[in-house]
Amino acid sequence: MSKKSLIASSIVGALALAGSNFASAASLNELQNGEATIVKASAKSQEKINSIYEQTQELLAEYRTVVDETENLKVYNDHVQRLVNDQQAGIDSLERQIGTIQETKKGVVPLMYKMIDSLEEFIALDIPVNLKDRTERLERLKDVMSRQGISVAEQFRLVLEAYEIETDYGSMFSAYQGDLEFEGKNITVDFVHMGRTVLVAQSLDLKNAWIWEHSSREWKALEDEYLSPITKAIRMARKQTAPDLVKLPVYAAGAGE
Repeated sequence: MSKKSLIASSIVGALALAGSNFASAASLNELQNGEATIVKASAKSQEKINSIYEQTQELLAEYRTVVDETENLKVYNDHVQRLVNDQQAGIDSLERQIGTIQETKKGVVPLMYKMIDSLEEFIALDIPVNLKDRTERLERLKDVMSRQGISVAEQFRLVLEAYEIETDYGSMFSAYQGDLEFEGKNITVDFVHMGRTVLVAQSLDLKNAWIWEHSSREWKALEDEYLSPITKAIRMARKQTAPDLVKLPVYAAGAGE
């Protein structure tokens, strides 16, 4: 091979090698650019994944909160329902009681009228202790029974109270001032009674005394010997002197009948 041919071959070989190196560099750049693109795409995908994960966690937290609130609400609703059931049971019980009360009223009201009638009859037949007060109390009871705005319970309480007062007269030792009718005259006197055993009276000037005779239902004059004991009994009843024994005449209720 001539020198010219060798030189030409060398030149051609050098160009071929240079062309090959250039092609390899271009491919490497393309590969690097592609890898960079892939990395960017991967980073974006990761960002999307992270965003979705965060959203998923937030949704999960909200779900758990809703579940907890739902459980709490269920417990509260059950509690309220028990309260409502208990209140309804109370209402049902009250309605039954009201029905019973209405039925009871139908029996109590006639009973009270009978009690008042019996009380009036008893006062008329009893010894006239505090007769004015007892008669006025009886009239108030009759008035209460005919007035509106007063409950049956209050009416019944007043009737029972009147009966208790009447019962107390049987053991009471008391003195009070009032008028006594004797031989067609009204005389202001001091009365004193020991239960229903004895009821006597004395004029304010301490000169006359009387005793209630239940068999004849009238006042009888007493001898002077009883003036001092009756005066002492009146003072004892008013707590103006210490308790002591006194001699008094006795006409027991019903004596001589």
